[in-house]
Amino acid sequence: MRPRFAMLASLLAVLAAAVAPGIAGAAPHHNHGLTINATPNPIVSGEGVLIYGQIKGSPVNNQPIVLYHRVGLQRHFTVIGHTTTDAFGFYKFTREEGIVTTNRSWFVRGPNRSHSRTVHERVSAQISIAADKTAADTRQPITFSGAVSPSHAHQRVLLQAQTGKSDDWHTLKTGRLDATSHYAITYRWAVPGDRDVRVVLPADPRNIRSESDAVTVTIQQAQVADFTINTSQPIIPIGSTATISGVLDQPNTTTPEPNTSVSLWARGPGQNRFHKLTDTTTATDGTYSFTQQPSTDEVYQVRTTLPANRRTAPLFEGVRDVLAMQATPTTTAVGAKVTFTGSVTPDKAGHLVYLQRLGADGDWHTVEVRVVRPSSTFQFGWAFGKTGTAMFRARIFSDNRNIGGASAPVTITVNGVAPVSTLPPAS
Repeated sequence: MRPRFAMLASLLAVLAAAVAPGIAGAAPHHNHGLTINATPNPIVSGEGVLIYGQIKGSPVNNQPIVLYHRVGLQRHFTVIGHTTTDAFGFYKFTREEGIVTTNRSWFVRGPNRSHSRTVHERVSAQISIAADKTAADTRQPITFSGAVSPSHAHQRVLLQAQTGKSDDWHTLKTGRLDATSHYAITYRWAVPGDRDVRVVLPADPRNIRSESDAVTVTIQQAQVADFTINTSQPIIPIGSTATISGVLDQPNTTTPEPNTSVSLWARGPGQNRFHKLTDTTTATDGTYSFTQQPSTDEVYQVRTTLPANRRTAPLFEGVRDVLAMQATPTTTAVGAKVTFTGSVTPDKAGHLVYLQRLGADGDWHTVEVRVVRPSSTFQFGWAFGKTGTAMFRARIFSDNRNIGGASAPVTITVNGVAPVSTLPPAS
């Protein structure tokens, strides 16, 4: 066993280095005597982090290690932790949930003037979003509201809608957070359709660029008063059916027009013209209905089959992607890797798919992004920085053919800390 006074001398040497001029002001140059890594990185504000590494040379057992950090734009590093190495020279520190809420940098120092490289932990803010309505007519206002954590009071946020596929978004309107870091942004659409809408906080020294999950809103053309059209569900999962129904009244009245032949017309993605699907006859109270099972988003319209060529307003029917995801294993340890695999229906090869984690705020936050494989499957890997339970899901956003969707949540239980020797190598 190493003599006690020698251990004390090593510890005093480390502490002396910590207060030496210039050491705390900036991270020293890495001298390869001590490795460091942090997982996960990046994180969503408030997630736990595991910091670990190994000392090189001899002796390696029971050596003192000091952890330093610097937050945001602070000029100086400060000491935040002490530990000792195990018999193989490995060390670890855990930063519990709720501590790491902003960008920061870490390095460690050990005996004999050894020091690691500097690890830069990137942290995104938590952003919530809710719409006061998810269906509206053209020109009708929808208000999107939420909060940003940690507080970014009075900073600018962007309301964005997706265009095209994958990760193509454009800014609709900008807003400002209030003194409590909440926002409310109102927007009106002039053109009918389905939209995925999110809120973005631009990057600053405290947090990297941060995004909320998206909410889907459906904008319909205002109804024709004497020839209405509705759907049983504005958005359906692929493989499901929707009932398109309405009422035909006599022109410019509220008197039902029975026993009249009406036709269902549709226009799919990329189509400029409607095509006829099927016919039916109105009931004695002027009602009609059609059952449809579309595989892509459709625009429906009902028309009288015979002159005088009356027609309803266009009706948008969204068809949602279906995602399935599973995890291996579902019980793990801090620092150990969990693999998530899944698939998307219909085929979304080449599109972006997102791994999301349920935050302490009750909202979903993106933690990883991958590309869907040619087989319309995907895979993520994730390691944990703290013990407890966590819920994940896969998320894909809308494209020009389908409304985006999310998988059912998967729960992961994290017990204890994995042996540092089993973790990905630190440098």
